[in-house]
Amino acid sequence: MDDAFATAMAVLERTGTPDDYSGTFLTVFPVDGASVSTLGDVLGTGIVSATGADARRLDELQFDLGEGPCWDAMRRGEPVGEPDLARGGARRWPAFAPAASEGVPAASIYAFPVAVGSLRFGAVDLFTRQRLTLSSDQTRQASAMARVLGHSLLRDAIGRTKDQDAEGFSTRRVVHQATGMVLAQLDITADEAQLVIQGHAFAAGEPVMAIASDIVERRLGFHRVDGEIEAIR
Repeated sequence: MDDAFATAMAVLERTGTPDDYSGTFLTVFPVDGASVSTLGDVLGTGIVSATGADARRLDELQFDLGEGPCWDAMRRGEPVGEPDLARGGARRWPAFAPAASEGVPAASIYAFPVAVGSLRFGAVDLFTRQRLTLSSDQTRQASAMARVLGHSLLRDAIGRTKDQDAEGFSTRRVVHQATGMVLAQLDITADEAQLVIQGHAFAAGEPVMAIASDIVERRLGFHRVDGEIEAIR
């Protein structure tokens, strides 16, 4: 499992393409299907990658019904699992659970938030046709893979925005200064600090330069609360 996990992480970090997203989870975990979706206002709601029709159908049911593990994982910022979807799931998701059990059918389902810091915008779903309980190690590994996907999805979305001029925002002095300040505030890497700035700008609908200026002028900062990154103005 550890070798498979290490290989999967390397694939996700190296390629970062939708074709690799969901299928990579099948190489690590004993599940029958996986999907990656964006949820909510940040990137919109839609399926980014799915291993097959059943995995896609489970996401579509959650979108249509407005409930299910992917919504809970994204909103809470933590893994959500139900090893007995027909029984335990019916109490948690009265509309989704019976539809999923009958339509796919799914016996167990797990969801992991896709996020960068406190900016949550999606989830990874894993399902099985026979009941399965993921171990704590498997839960940790799936969460780590979902975090890598969060960076990839946000980078892709930011790359489609038009707030970058011909010089490129990464070369501007103010963004470098802001990156250094966020790095110090949160004790993270420079790449992660830059993603925090970009993600905050993307969610706020403001240019990266405007957010960077606010950080440099100390009108905006970041700190951790219960392990999550929060912005302070």
